[in-house]
Amino acid sequence: MERVALFIDGANVYAAAKRLGWNFDHRKILEYFAEKGRLYNAFYYTAVPYPMDDKQKRFIDALTYMGYTVRTKPLREITDSETGETHRRANLDIEIVTDLLATTDLYDTAILLTGDGDFERPCEVLRFKGKRVIVASIPEMTSYELRNAADEYIDLKDIRSSVERPGYRLPSEMRTETKPYYMPSSDSDDSEEF
Repeated sequence: MERVALFIDGANVYAAAKRLGWNFDHRKILEYFAEKGRLYNAFYYTAVPYPMDDKQKRFIDALTYMGYTVRTKPLREITDSETGETHRRANLDIEIVTDLLATTDLYDTAILLTGDGDFERPCEVLRFKGKRVIVASIPEMTSYELRNAADEYIDLKDIRSSVERPGYRLPSEMRTETKPYYMPSSDSDDSEEF
């Protein structure tokens, strides 16, 4: 049976959920992708505020209980000296790439939930090593280069019924919101909602 490993870019998945207006059930995501073979491991990468609040701690504890290996990095606040705007940032790309490449002997297929084009080259390296690469995200948030580097692309909207958290909605970018929404860039990571 094919061995699979799941790598979830938490900020990217959260941004996709906000854009779609519905949230993902991380247990269902695990179950859905585990059906593609024998699951070696599922990694989840997320930034956390410091000090960590109760909501974020519960979220990380729940992911761990579900079976995820959770990698965290503290959010840093950066103030733009020209505009005075403050943004929260954390980049977990290195952690994702490290796990992708350090564990290649333990899986046959890497399933990467992100649309970040920074992962194009690591995907090419994995394919060169004989690994199969599946990328799952939404088209409007997936770089052409990343899609091209993968063996298979899954639009998360196509598997909504299998991965949605029912009854839990996030504000969509298409709807009017009561507070401003900061869309994380490829090098930032906002904390997810539990």
